[in-house]
Amino acid sequence: MRAIIPVAGLGTRLRPHTHNTPKVLLNVAGKPILAHILDELIEQGCDKATIITGYLGNMVEQYVTDNYSIQVDFVEQQEMLGLGHAIWCARETFDDELMIILGDTIFDADLSLAKNSGVNSLGVKYVEDPRRFGVVVEAEGRIQKLVEKPDTPISNKAIVGIYYIKDFVQLRESLDHILDNNIKTKNEYQLTDALQHMIETGAHFTTFPVEGWHDCGKQETVLATNKFLLDRGSGSTSRILLENSIIIQPCHIGEGAKINNSVIGPYATVAEDSEVSDSIIRNTIIGSGAIVEQVVIEGSLIGSRARLLGSFSSLSIGDSSDIQL
Repeated sequence: MRAIIPVAGLGTRLRPHTHNTPKVLLNVAGKPILAHILDELIEQGCDKATIITGYLGNMVEQYVTDNYSIQVDFVEQQEMLGLGHAIWCARETFDDELMIILGDTIFDADLSLAKNSGVNSLGVKYVEDPRRFGVVVEAEGRIQKLVEKPDTPISNKAIVGIYYIKDFVQLRESLDHILDNNIKTKNEYQLTDALQHMIETGAHFTTFPVEGWHDCGKQETVLATNKFLLDRGSGSTSRILLENSIIIQPCHIGEGAKINNSVIGPYATVAEDSEVSDSIIRNTIIGSGAIVEQVVIEGSLIGSRARLLGSFSSLSIGDSSDIQL
């Protein structure tokens, strides 16, 4: 099975952190978002991957090449024309059943439910208000129609960004169809439109449940995802220098970090080689090589190599910043 992971976005809602780092390489619970996704997909049966890059794509390619041994193809999306266009850019790598997952989505789902269905299958989650989502209309165990953000609620099964495609040749043909005929929704080429064309031309689609779906698109959702992963046991606090300090689990503290006269946690991630002293840190992510002194912070993102001295309650500080209060 081949994983298809689009990661070309600019990550504008996470600036300043994404000025120098692609969103998918931001540290959450001890490793980049992309690493969490790849590790889960590999564990659940993907032995090949296509990663669709764009903004700062060379950094993504370097990270994956340095850390993974599976076959990975990198494809560049040169223009941001929608998710359908991103997947279309990867069409030449379609050589097996596909698992498409958005590059900023941490998921909690049993992908074998999709694979064992024997047909194409979309991950769905029940939502109270379907007007903010693409939804599926299903009857007799088969998807009849896909509707993007319906004004009138017609289904509470929201599409959550995980797509199992058994008929990968037909997907390629449907992607060609929407681009050749300039079929757009909200001025973008949508994957949903290509999937709808597959349904209209006879493809069989069903659904599988997604229990957890965590979008890392903005600061509060990154922190919520960090909390979810730490609760699930992703953190580690080994091989650190701890002096006169308390760690309140769950936390992740990276190798080489130094913690002095501080209280860390719960739900704190302190990346490798960072230094924290005389501080209280809760529900916060601190990037690699950062220095944090004499602060009480909560609900914050502190970039790599940033230096923070003083007192704050909530911060969003980009890489290499130097803040003193």
